[in-house]
Amino acid sequence: MQIRDLPYSDPGEPDVRSGPRFLLWLGLSQLRGQLRCLGWGLLHQGAVAGLPLAVGFAVQAVIDRSGRSLALAGALIVGLGVLIALGDTMLHRTAVTNWITAAARVQQLLARKTAELGSALTRRVAAGEVVAVSTGDVEKIGWFIEALSRFAAAALALVLICTGLVLYLPSLGVLVAIAVPVLALAVLPLLPRATRRADLQREKAGRATELASDTVAGLRVLRGIGGEELFLGRYRRASQEVREAAVRSARMWALISAVQVFLPGVLLISLVWYGATLAQDGRIEIGQLVTVYSAATLLLLPLRHFEEIAMAYSFSRPSAQRAVRVLSLRRSARPAGLGPVVPEGDLYDPVTGLLAPQGLFTAVVCGDPDEAGRLADRLGGHAEPVAQPGGTGPGDAGPCDTGPDGTVTDAPATEGSGTSAVDGAPPLPSVLLGGVPLDDLPLGTARAAVLVQDKDPVLLSGTLRDLLDVPSSGIVSADQALAAAQCADVLDALTRASAGADGDPMDTRITERGRSLSGGQRQRLALARSLITDPEALVLDEPTSAVDSHTEARVAAGIGQLRKGRTTVAFSSSPLLLDLADRVVLVHGGRAVAAGAHRALLRDEPRYRAVVTRETGVEDAPPSQRTPSRPEPADASPPDRTSGRTPGRTDNTAGAAEEVEEKA
Repeated sequence: MQIRDLPYSDPGEPDVRSGPRFLLWLGLSQLRGQLRCLGWGLLHQGAVAGLPLAVGFAVQAVIDRSGRSLALAGALIVGLGVLIALGDTMLHRTAVTNWITAAARVQQLLARKTAELGSALTRRVAAGEVVAVSTGDVEKIGWFIEALSRFAAAALALVLICTGLVLYLPSLGVLVAIAVPVLALAVLPLLPRATRRADLQREKAGRATELASDTVAGLRVLRGIGGEELFLGRYRRASQEVREAAVRSARMWALISAVQVFLPGVLLISLVWYGATLAQDGRIEIGQLVTVYSAATLLLLPLRHFEEIAMAYSFSRPSAQRAVRVLSLRRSARPAGLGPVVPEGDLYDPVTGLLAPQGLFTAVVCGDPDEAGRLADRLGGHAEPVAQPGGTGPGDAGPCDTGPDGTVTDAPATEGSGTSAVDGAPPLPSVLLGGVPLDDLPLGTARAAVLVQDKDPVLLSGTLRDLLDVPSSGIVSADQALAAAQCADVLDALTRASAGADGDPMDTRITERGRSLSGGQRQRLALARSLITDPEALVLDEPTSAVDSHTEARVAAGIGQLRKGRTTVAFSSSPLLLDLADRVVLVHGGRAVAAGAHRALLRDEPRYRAVVTRETGVEDAPPSQRTPSRPEPADASPPDRTSGRTPGRTDNTAGAAEEVEEKA
């Protein structure tokens, strides 16, 4: 595999049973590159090892006053120099290729896993850890793979050189052959402590990275509650802990380096003293002494690879373990047994009772925006809700957990128990589309069947044409989607910013994450992108939270008109959007408790009225103090997210600070 051939058409199925097994699988996956690097390494090391023999031959030729022998020695040195240059160049080329291709393979595996898990990934693994794995950890894993073949070449070269010295001059060669294994293994007692210190440094560095990532993500909230200094102090302390751990680790590696300098020095001194004694007694020639001394000196270069491979492994092992922790996650424990045909029909969640009839525009109202976001993910087959301590049932969503087989699952609590289910509990039933479980569909089919647009959609950098160039049914055009999302003012702004002579907004470049646009403009462009795909079921989480009331009403009408006859679910508490929906479902306490028209629910259902009109105290009132309401329908719906203007929420600085601290 060459760099020009990247990316891999198939990065393979990694061995994720442990970090060392993953490194072994990665090395075997690039066996051809490893063997190529090993060959060039042997050529380089062999040519270097041949220099002492040529130099010793030249010295002996001078002593013997043989011009012919001296010329042959000179020619041999020149030839060895050419081989050294060739071997070193190709060794570096193949080693770097192994490094880059190994890192690219790991990054492709991580990207594939991210696409497979969707938002469930960051529910199971902290965002900072995902960033660390995909950046620094990938480089360390590549470093170990690159160093592995060079170490193998150095080890083989040591064996060959020691064998050659024993055959060439047994009196000194035996001394070198005995001393080299001692030098190579002398640092082994120090490696466990060095590895532990390196692991501790990586762990603290990972925590500091996670803290920094979470702090940046919640910077606006921190500024609002005055918590910047608190988190800055936390990061300072974490940074100092990383520094102290790094210094302790560096001291141990410095000691290992010192041992590998001191012991070879002792060997060379002993070799020179003993060899000079033998030469003085006439038992060996001066040229032979020079040859053995030069060879022993050059042995220090291969010995350095022992230190490098030990350091590379100690740094890459925790990195590989973190990568395995991500790669071992699975979307579902249920095997995909259905074909690629996209099912049609009602969208139903058996856990919460939410029913979105086929072809209707269903709005879902919930007083907890976080719970609603988890439900939106679940409807798309991205995640499953779990019960949290203090919850009231299966709808109380919380962080995902990992089952015994590495599957991302969420354990529901027993109804009214207030505690999470025990480990090993069966996974929750899958969301159904037309009676077909989404988890039984192939991943691509499930994504095509149900599309989820979350509350904070991301706009990638590129032109507007690139942004809207997404897989779709071809029924909805870009102009129709932009019109339904009320993007006329966005197109005008892009026209003014266009660098082309014709001022085509479709060719105007949008900056990363759409930072050149306002929040409302970004939200409407993301909505237009979702509308173009025209999935069987479209799930929108707060699609109008960043626009004004006038625009919101037109956007809601545009969605209803363009998606007429298609299943659409919108999570919102905006009366303007709810009034235009065909059907509204109220989620309370993790269950769908009421369904009907917006005006009827507003009149008859006090809990619904409390959420939509921003009343307080009604939702938490005991049943005896609530206004009687209609019987709850059987197809009630699941927990749902409200708009960015969260109902029933008070300005509690202390509570917000605790929430941000907990997330960080």
